[in-house]
Amino acid sequence: MKLEKILDKLGSIEKNSFIKIIDNIISKNPKNSKEIQKILSSSDKGLKSVDNQNISRIFELTSGEFQEHIKCEFQEITSQLDILIDIIIRDGNCIMKQDWFSRLYEKEIKHLNSRIKNLTTDSSNDKSELSETKKRDYKIYKACLHTAYHNDIENNRDSRISSDELSIILTLSKQLGLSQEEIKLINYSILPAKTIDIQEVIKGLKNIGIIFFSNKENTIYVADEMVRMLRRVREKEVAEKFYRRTLKLLREPIINQIAREHNIDRKLSYAQKIEEIIKEGVSFTNLLLEDIYKPGSTLTDKKKTLNELCEKGLNISNLKGSVLEEKINSLIEHFENVERDEKVGISLDGFDKLLTELNQSLPKLNKQIKEQFELQEEFVLKADFLLDYNIKPRDILDLIVKTDLTIFIKDNGIKQRGDDILNILEHYKDVENLYLENFENVAYRNLNLLKENGITVKESELGLKFEELTKIIFEGLGFNVDDTLKNQLNTKKDMIDILLNLNNNEIIIVECKTSKERGYNKFSTVSRQLKSYQNVALKNDLRIVKILLIAPEFSDDFVTDCEMDTEMNLSLITASTLLNILEAFKTSKYTEFPHVLFRDIIINEERIIKALSK
Repeated sequence: MKLEKILDKLGSIEKNSFIKIIDNIISKNPKNSKEIQKILSSSDKGLKSVDNQNISRIFELTSGEFQEHIKCEFQEITSQLDILIDIIIRDGNCIMKQDWFSRLYEKEIKHLNSRIKNLTTDSSNDKSELSETKKRDYKIYKACLHTAYHNDIENNRDSRISSDELSIILTLSKQLGLSQEEIKLINYSILPAKTIDIQEVIKGLKNIGIIFFSNKENTIYVADEMVRMLRRVREKEVAEKFYRRTLKLLREPIINQIAREHNIDRKLSYAQKIEEIIKEGVSFTNLLLEDIYKPGSTLTDKKKTLNELCEKGLNISNLKGSVLEEKINSLIEHFENVERDEKVGISLDGFDKLLTELNQSLPKLNKQIKEQFELQEEFVLKADFLLDYNIKPRDILDLIVKTDLTIFIKDNGIKQRGDDILNILEHYKDVENLYLENFENVAYRNLNLLKENGITVKESELGLKFEELTKIIFEGLGFNVDDTLKNQLNTKKDMIDILLNLNNNEIIIVECKTSKERGYNKFSTVSRQLKSYQNVALKNDLRIVKILLIAPEFSDDFVTDCEMDTEMNLSLITASTLLNILEAFKTSKYTEFPHVLFRDIIINEERIIKALSK
């Protein structure tokens, strides 16, 4: 979930720790202070009175300093920050109830202590699969860390690792080629990890600005922007879902080679080995620099292998860079851009339809997704729900084994030649058009006809669906559907459905009404609404060029009342007329619909289509 959306959910007290940290960074003249001051200049009371959209912008501008602030917290050796961050940056853990977080934390500590025991045994066992080089590396790192921590006791001071010592230890771990997981296991073999009270854990994470905690919902929120920052802190260059996507393109002998190098049981299944490599915290960069190639590969061979992996496997062409490191950085940057992109790749309805049909063909998938992403809800195959966790259609399909994908493709008449996942995504792209074809049925709330036409939707969702489709139509007509300005104008009492920004402080207000009854006839109710919206806009010095009311149809009485109204510049459009205007517009010479054509009380479809065809 984006930072702005989380801030919108919370009260001022729940944001306080986060705001204080940013305020503190601003007071120390950060790198982007000029841009920050421009934002703050519009507010008299400083950061606390800035709106949530601008707080998100300021967080982005102070991200470098915020990251350094988090790194400093690692000097507190008993904080268990590495354990906690590794939990919250996993795909699916950005929204958690307190009890669920507590369960995951206790499970992590238990699992960690078990692995420390195994590592200690393997390090001292001559018959273990650990190479002598690895044993030596572990021994060197452990000895240095032990000295850094215990030398304070010898000097009669509290045990801690200074920033200088931490810097040296991090350099040592890199040169020894240790993964984040190996480092963590050795660290906690010196200072055993004990379970801390979950209230104290949440308080600590909240105070350093990593999480938000909603007291009302008893829920932890971690912003998508924060997750990306925390991954950088933990030197995990890409999200697990992209790491998995890359690993699944490698043949099993290569996966076994990586497993051997990082002390992962090669007897596990192919899918299990991939998950263990991800959990092990193996550097994505090191993986693509060294681990995926056959022994003795030349630099030219490595470049060729990486290019094939990206172009044929990941469908990414023309990676920037002439040297291997530059190409890998370019790939990491590509994955970051994909993650930041709010687009789903298919329509929201397409995602919902995909999930519904996946659940029908593969009944065990819900449990698999729930376990993979450590989700608390029982039924998780819901598009809106998954998108809040930044889980997109491709991320779901990446988890399905080849045999199950084949079953699903056959069950749903999906193209079988070529890439299975791309074929599935293409198949569900057209659902938006399917909804538009049924625009009038949505307006009439005709559930039976919608069902017959392959659309499954709850009646309670039809009003919002009609509004979403109307937005799509006006965007198709070339209008600027301005949600930002709309949200600035909207109050708890007055909620405009759609606002078209014509620039120069001129707007069109659009109201959407669905109705099962033939002939929409509630003029007195809707006119009060529209006049209230009009007053809000006028108070904000906006000129209302037109108010449009979209409904399935209008009664004669409604049209007469509208004609008699002298306070609003109101026009009526039926759902079928609006859709037909869009179709005519697509083949016209215009790039933006000439809004002056919206001049009648009840919009004349024939006249407008004739005008567009000239």
